[in-house]
Amino acid sequence: MENQPLVSIITPSYNQAKYLPAAYQSVVTQNYPNIEYIIVDGGSTDGSDDLIRKWAASRNSRIKWWVSEKDSGQADAINKGFSRATGEIVTWLNSDDLYMKSAVEKAVSILSKDEKLGLIYSNVFSIDAESQLINVMRYGEWGLCDLMAFNIIGQPGVFMRREALAKAGFLDPDYHYLLDHHLWLRIAKYFDIRHVDDYFAAARFHLEAKNTAQAAGFSRDAFRIIDWFKTSPEFSGIFAGSRKNILAGVFRFSARYLLDGGDNFKSFKHYLKSFWYKPSSIHKEEFSRFLYSLFGFLPLAKRMKADFLQKRLNHLTQDKMDE
Repeated sequence: MENQPLVSIITPSYNQAKYLPAAYQSVVTQNYPNIEYIIVDGGSTDGSDDLIRKWAASRNSRIKWWVSEKDSGQADAINKGFSRATGEIVTWLNSDDLYMKSAVEKAVSILSKDEKLGLIYSNVFSIDAESQLINVMRYGEWGLCDLMAFNIIGQPGVFMRREALAKAGFLDPDYHYLLDHHLWLRIAKYFDIRHVDDYFAAARFHLEAKNTAQAAGFSRDAFRIIDWFKTSPEFSGIFAGSRKNILAGVFRFSARYLLDGGDNFKSFKHYLKSFWYKPSSIHKEEFSRFLYSLFGFLPLAKRMKADFLQKRLNHLTQDKMDE
């Protein structure tokens, strides 16, 4: 590749010594040579800082800068990295996620061919605590209106042009769960974004991860974004023109996370509201989750729920065997 712009990769971490080495290796073993790696540790007490110090001191280390100190959360940590980054292309990889081989090289190739692109995103693998594949998250060719309707893209598969990040601004520290989606919205307002039908990364799902342990928080952040749409001069007009579609999207998104968080009754109500605003929002792939939310709070449906879950498990197991 003749044009090899510098790529800045930031890894925020806090007490993730169990997963951090795999994330680190997935960055430093990339076949793209022009990478500056920045690790921002939040003052871990599990030995993470010793690992980072060892890596930084190694010969030919790709770590440009690192720190281990108390911060105000994930957004603050990543923003520290952004402020140190000098690459033409910027991204972050959480300490429990992984890059696929050649991910950086592929991303650079695509961004280098189209200067109008501010952001690209790939499909993302889902892995468990033992790095076993558990799901494949495929996305569509989405633009600003699709993102406003809460079509969510996987953060590990995103690469941004530095110019787009500078225009949109860094992460908003007031968001703790949808901080990435809030940033994508601001970038998509000013720049083209593109889906890449490939797999740049794997997102890890485990008991300590936010998307598992604090699922209901994603619902709260989603409705904060709706309030922001209503009051933002840049988004209020778009929101007014697509109100029903956006509200159907936010209630569907909220229902998913409320269900994951164990609040079946509220999840069921949000699914109904999503259906009210846009009947087609409860599509075929979503219907099984809607049934889970329904069976979860009906006292007389415990046996029905058990039978349904067993059939669903058998179906998923068979699907895995067929792959």
